[in-house]
Amino acid sequence: NCDFSRTFVLLGFSEFLWLERLLFAVVLVSYILTLVGNSSIMLLSLVDPRLQTSMYFFLDNLSLLDLGITCTIVLQLLTNLWGPDKTITAWGCITQLYVYTWVGTTECALLAMMTIDPYVAICQPLQYILIMRTSVCMQMAAACWSSGLANALLQATLTVQLPLCRHHTLDHFFCEIPMLIKLACGDTSANDLALAIGAILFALLSPILVLISYTLIARAVLKLPSAEGRHKALSTCSSHLLAVTMYVAPAMYMYLQSPAHSTQAKFLSFFYCVMTPVLNPFIYTLRNKDVKRAWKRILQSQGGVQSLKARCKIQN
Repeated sequence: NCDFSRTFVLLGFSEFLWLERLLFAVVLVSYILTLVGNSSIMLLSLVDPRLQTSMYFFLDNLSLLDLGITCTIVLQLLTNLWGPDKTITAWGCITQLYVYTWVGTTECALLAMMTIDPYVAICQPLQYILIMRTSVCMQMAAACWSSGLANALLQATLTVQLPLCRHHTLDHFFCEIPMLIKLACGDTSANDLALAIGAILFALLSPILVLISYTLIARAVLKLPSAEGRHKALSTCSSHLLAVTMYVAPAMYMYLQSPAHSTQAKFLSFFYCVMTPVLNPFIYTLRNKDVKRAWKRILQSQGGVQSLKARCKIQN
């Protein structure tokens, strides 16, 4: 089994020493924007009743997952990029393993589940309120979180039990299951099978469900009589489709067809661990009029409060 008294070395991007400072700056800015952007979505949906809908409920869950990936992976990456110390404790490595696997697979399931909302809104508009009620949305989210947890417990537990007879050096910037399996000197057939099943269920089945949903949505949209209605329906779906593509495409390539070079694998992982969480809030909110109105109401209310306080001071 894994020796918990030892530390792991995360080589990260150490072969590109000239790039580390630049990457640190990029990751730091991305980290701050991820915290601000995803926290803002969750805060807005809590304080504004107009945003307490099924779509924003799923966005809240997506934001929470992105924050989970950021806090689990990116903080350690910042530490490794800043200084010469590239180590992580064995318990820290195992924590990354469990949390990342849970959050990553849950996000795949959630992105697939989120296609149900636009599908029902466009294809079954008269039954939308009945189908997408709060209790149903909570059950859908719970199914995503619990399936991700079950997959994480299976895969990470199998990985932790492997005898790591080689050096504890990972040619990666965080503890990912395929990289840890490479360090094992025992039989890894069970791990490979579990990894393949998880990849098929989450990295392959999820995009297939998304593709089927959007095919049905596209057929319904083309039947709409007005061009304005078609444009509105397509713009509603485009944000989610872009988010799914950005997250699932690199993950599919990583887990269904292992990259030939570790450097390629690292940059793919960098994209969906660092860049996707920071882009998601912008993708979903930049063209969203509801979010813009919510921010405007909050800023106006803050301005009103400050104006009232200023008047009180003058009168006193």
